[in-house]
Amino acid sequence: MTTPVQDIIVDARGHRCPTPTLRLRRAVERAFAGERLQLLADDPMAKIDVPHYLAEAGLEFLAVSQDGPVATFLIGKP
Repeated sequence: MTTPVQDIIVDARGHRCPTPTLRLRRAVERAFAGERLQLLADDPMAKIDVPHYLAEAGLEFLAVSQDGPVATFLIGKP
């Protein structure tokens, strides 16, 4: 039985753009193919910046959810 792989958490709460996207980019560079990342961001601009970065980088935008001011982006690295 294999242990489920945990998502890589990138906590950018309390930071303004472009910091959330820059932190995500650094985490993506260290991640292996097939891994998933979660970006936590409370800057409203992240909802614009992050999808643009994901499209440019060829990453999978799996989901986004909102809990109060915090958006959680779920990203896959192909």
